[in-house]
Amino acid sequence: MHLAAIFGCSGPGLSGAERDFFRVAQPWGFILFARNIENADQLRRLTADLRESVGWNAPILIDQEGGRVARLRAPLASEWLPPLDMAAAAGADQERAFYLRYRLIAAELKSYGIDVNCAPMADVANDQTHPFLRNRCYGTSLQAVTANARASAQGHLDGGVLPVLKHIPGHGRGQVDSHLDLPRVTADEASLRDVDFAAFKALNDLPLGMTAHLVYEALDDRPATLSPKLIRMICQDIGFDGLLMTDDISMGALSGTVARRSERAILSGCDLVLHCNGEMADMEAIADVVGDLSDAGQTRAERALALRDYASDIDKEAFQAEFSTLVKG
Repeated sequence: MHLAAIFGCSGPGLSGAERDFFRVAQPWGFILFARNIENADQLRRLTADLRESVGWNAPILIDQEGGRVARLRAPLASEWLPPLDMAAAAGADQERAFYLRYRLIAAELKSYGIDVNCAPMADVANDQTHPFLRNRCYGTSLQAVTANARASAQGHLDGGVLPVLKHIPGHGRGQVDSHLDLPRVTADEASLRDVDFAAFKALNDLPLGMTAHLVYEALDDRPATLSPKLIRMICQDIGFDGLLMTDDISMGALSGTVARRSERAILSGCDLVLHCNGEMADMEAIADVVGDLSDAGQTRAERALALRDYASDIDKEAFQAEFSTLVKG
């Protein structure tokens, strides 16, 4: 069994303490950030060492949306416009452009031993969406977002990289940066269901998902990540049956210790706690409270991980040329 957690590490190589902790704790997976990346050879060693520390082909995640949120940068990876800007540049061809973008990103990630990407986003942007999120979104209408997110997810899957659908059940109405504070959404339930939640319902078959740290006042006064009512809605009304992880449990939107947050997230119905900063004391505290992945979560995890085996080859130059033609018009 595996601990119901995904952990980071502190630097570009594993310390002895980290190796020992991961060997005993057995987290389900790992996540990488810029602090973990120096060059191609080092990154491949790190992904191999992380898997060796737990003794199996554990999933390794990264946030490689392209644009502002990209842990890998040139020359290790391609540089991209922010998604919303790219959608505008591609016009009628944006669905194909999103597919090509993430198929190419998947190929780059896979070459370093990274097999899960925290994308696509199905948050529907509007004029009030906080700048930390807005140009990371895939569109300003339900139709555009769902089409572009579906194409993005397929690009990942065709490359043997698992997509993580985020931020369920919708962060587009957030007017506060949840890294720093707790957004509170005042929209009525009907509006949320017709737009924000509908985007995720249209994508509910994707293998992995990530919760949103924000309050929908019409439904509950607790953040979605820590709300049994909202997690039930995600699983039942939205119909998401993939493996569900929290957004980074150490973000400023949540209150209390990381251990208490983690415990509440699991009790609320999340399968996995995502902890990103690599702080050993935090990880030890989380390991003490979350327990192993549930039997149902393990089934969802196995179903997701099987999709890593279906990568197809591509002509990268041809894909890049087609993408450039679509976006430059």
